[in-house]
Amino acid sequence: MAQETPQLVRDEQRGSRTSATRRLGSALLRRRELSIILVTIAAAVYFSAGSYGSDFNTTSNYHIIMQYFAPWAIIAAGESMLLICGEIDLSAGFTYTFVPFVLMSFYNEGLDVPLSLVLALLVAIGIGVVNGLIRTVFNLSSFITTLGMGFFLEGMTYIQSNAEPVNPPLTGGLADFFGGWRWSELVWAVVIVVIMQVALSYTKYGVYAQAAGGNPLSAAESGIKVNVVKVSSFALTSLFAGLIGIVDQVRVGSFDPTSGGSETMFLAVASAVIGGTALLGGSGTVIGALFGALLLAIIQNGFTLTGVNAYAFDVVIGVAVVAAMLLNVFISTLRRKYLR
Repeated sequence: MAQETPQLVRDEQRGSRTSATRRLGSALLRRRELSIILVTIAAAVYFSAGSYGSDFNTTSNYHIIMQYFAPWAIIAAGESMLLICGEIDLSAGFTYTFVPFVLMSFYNEGLDVPLSLVLALLVAIGIGVVNGLIRTVFNLSSFITTLGMGFFLEGMTYIQSNAEPVNPPLTGGLADFFGGWRWSELVWAVVIVVIMQVALSYTKYGVYAQAAGGNPLSAAESGIKVNVVKVSSFALTSLFAGLIGIVDQVRVGSFDPTSGGSETMFLAVASAVIGGTALLGGSGTVIGALFGALLLAIIQNGFTLTGVNAYAFDVVIGVAVVAAMLLNVFISTLRRKYLR
């Protein structure tokens, strides 16, 4: 009996490890964002422990990382909802650039700054509503609709600005709230992402968005106003893009007509996809998009510190997007198999 005891202990330990592995596997299947969180932590640990760790682990460098990821995460919060609905907005990066100059136009007409700010954000919402109505009323694909809107907004930005940057009119506490305070972008990003994740997970809007993207015909037959859900998601995405356009450029101290654009949009979409949102619609996670943006920011910052060629960052993004899509397909297959 005494000889059997060690074997029993080993069997129990092996069973315990197997059980823990199964629990972790089940958690990875149920929580899409868990895998991207683990990868993000691993990337942060890698750059922290490397030869450039002393440069990486500083408050000023954390602030630089925040400057990268906050705009991507905020726009990705809207793009995630659109992707879940089965749509996409390619004009978000141009809305980011355009809306600050709309604010300046209202201000130059003699309106005070708070009113100009509110009207500019309403214009941002209007851009999204137009995108959504063209998509739903005329049944034109969101890819074409928002691509055309992107070119339109880019041209309007250069017309309004005469292709020259201008100083933001925001001052004092209002400026601090909208980007002047060092960490305001981070606060905006966290608040918006948390609100949208709660909306996705615990409200009818989230359920309707997933139904609209997963099976729009069945959703419509069950009484869900699919078009209303999609238009509202377009409006939210444009609102977030216009808001962070103002916040980010107030932080910089200049409304620049060359900022944002396609690069900001693609990085936001990449953040959403890498974070676990399916391009084909029906499922996704806003928290995952936040960590997707954070992962890209850490990689870009880490490459800069280690002297890696900047073009390598684009290679990483390309590989990461394709890998994320393949992983989404694989996890979806496992989820259907084991979590039924």
